[in-house]
Amino acid sequence: MKGELLLFSSVIVLLQVVYGCPDKCRCHSSTNFVDCSQQGLAEIPSHLPPQTRTLHLQDNQIHHLPAFAFRSVPWLTALNLSNNSLSDLAPGAFHGLQHLQVLNLTQNSLLSLESRLFHSLPQLRELDLSSNNISHLPTSLGETWENLTILAVQQNQLQQLDRALLESMPSVRLLFLKDNLWKCNCHLLGLKLWLEKFIYKGGITDGVICGSPDTWKGKDLLRIPHELYQPCPLAAPDPESSQLQWPGSTHGVVLRPSENHNSGDRDLLECELKPKPRPANLRHAIATVIITGVVCGIVCLMMLAAAIYGCTYAAITAQYHGGPLAQTNDPGKAEEKERLDSSPA
Repeated sequence: MKGELLLFSSVIVLLQVVYGCPDKCRCHSSTNFVDCSQQGLAEIPSHLPPQTRTLHLQDNQIHHLPAFAFRSVPWLTALNLSNNSLSDLAPGAFHGLQHLQVLNLTQNSLLSLESRLFHSLPQLRELDLSSNNISHLPTSLGETWENLTILAVQQNQLQQLDRALLESMPSVRLLFLKDNLWKCNCHLLGLKLWLEKFIYKGGITDGVICGSPDTWKGKDLLRIPHELYQPCPLAAPDPESSQLQWPGSTHGVVLRPSENHNSGDRDLLECELKPKPRPANLRHAIATVIITGVVCGIVCLMMLAAAIYGCTYAAITAQYHGGPLAQTNDPGKAEEKERLDSSPA
């Protein structure tokens, strides 16, 4: 009996060595789930079971993720790092996680993200970056986001969002953008156009509420008319080029370099949304043409009816007065007709 207990204990110890469950973590080998949350950890635990699929590290005090921080768990599919003190993520922090699908980084202290940070996550489907202090998302951040379906960046410090970044996520269906410092000027026109197309295709978003300028503060970006946007002036135009094509414009807006390159303040004011006289609406113009045509047609029909009535009336009048006049003007023929009628057969 003692031998069996000793053998059983040895097996347990051997399994712990093989799977390497850290002291402050709870490992569930049947589901490949490791829970290290709420343990006051300051770094990623070592000796994690290599077959781990889900790893919870939320509610700790982790400040930094070094390169290859998760090399011991290459089969990881879900990683929760929420509510830590993360402020520094090395460019290769998630290197080796080829199967990761869900990444939660909400409620941390992130100020910026390195452009290659997520390039090693080709299977990523859900990314939560909400409740940080991120002020900018690099355009190349989403080069490998073909499979991303959910992106959350609400409650950050974002003022702009490049349309090229959004177009790198062809599969996204849920997009959370609220509670940022969105600056609703000409630079946000690309986001507005992309969101309109995104919603038309069935995408779901919580909207973009303007934080500035004062004219549009608190307004929904999607409710600001297109006519109030003007092409943004280029910050540093090439003096050798006579004219420049505005990138991303569908109407071929041509911008010529400013004669005074030191007019930064004036360019900034021009970039802001300014109410201006609205151009003629195409639908209104078409409706006006149709109504005018209908009215003209009715008038023409009335004139035609009047002409027909006048001609008919004239013809009837002429026929009515024609009989007596003919008899008065030709008495000889009338007498001859009477003699023929009175002669015997």
